[in-house]
Amino acid sequence: MFKALMLDKQDDRTVASIQSIDESRLALSGDGGDVLVRIDFSTLNYKDGLAITGRAPVVRMWPMVPGIDFAGVVEASSHPDYEPGDKVVMNGWGAGETHWGGLAQKARVPGDHLIALPANITTRQAMAVGTAGYTAMLCVQALEKHGIGPKDGDVLVTGANGGVGSFAVAILAKRGFRVIASTGRPEEAARLRELGAADIVERATLSEPGKPLQKERWAAAVDCVGSHTLANVCASLRYGAQRSGWTSNCSTTCSRTPSRARGRRAKGCLSASTRVRAVRPASATRAGWPTGFARHGRRCMSIRRARPACPRKTRTGSPR
Repeated sequence: MFKALMLDKQDDRTVASIQSIDESRLALSGDGGDVLVRIDFSTLNYKDGLAITGRAPVVRMWPMVPGIDFAGVVEASSHPDYEPGDKVVMNGWGAGETHWGGLAQKARVPGDHLIALPANITTRQAMAVGTAGYTAMLCVQALEKHGIGPKDGDVLVTGANGGVGSFAVAILAKRGFRVIASTGRPEEAARLRELGAADIVERATLSEPGKPLQKERWAAAVDCVGSHTLANVCASLRYGAQRSGWTSNCSTTCSRTPSRARGRRAKGCLSASTRVRAVRPASATRAGWPTGFARHGRRCMSIRRARPACPRKTRTGSPR
């Protein structure tokens, strides 16, 4: 038996309660995973709040254990990459939506959805970073992958006081970028500067409808807001700039003019279904990664989107 926060549907209402669950029910909890994990820590994300309160249709299966991430220790495994005692972390993959999530003492999940933790990172530290920090790092990696460096100019982070935004500010500053933080909470300016922001931009300057092409200001941007803010960010990016993110609002009013006129690129970062590319464990040691990366190096190094390739669509008669 283990304890979990359980969500049930009663008369079109979501009812949450702490329950004692028989371990055998984990096999029926959604994915029918091949790894049993004893959960040490989880985080409370915005999506979890929506699920628990029933304010948005997050939950797709009832009853449900919410929690989109967790870190813990493997208790049993039939997956070739994991054995009892391994420390692991999971972010997304439908946890708390289509199968039971991390707000419980145990979880059974597919091993392909897990990432092995290096020996020098505790499960508590992993969840202190959580999905927010993980997503922010994916955004920063996307910028660097496209050649953006500290010498290219200022990098804007919108929604900078949120989870992803604040991590993005700290990571970019640590990597030597000059970070401009956009926020609607000016009283938090001192905190953002402590994280590494060089300057603060009031949210209102970006949140109203603007022109499709504006003065070039940013070498790159991490957007955590969307809508008119994203449209104005795109319109203010420099020639050849890069933007990544879109972690919050899916709606936008962006014009394609800035991308066409200034040769810009966009990258959406979806942490909920990101796999870890296979890398030889020996490569981890040679590259100077912590020793803990070596054993599971193929699951801890380079990150890519887990999205199947699809053919590009072209209009009939148009040149490729």
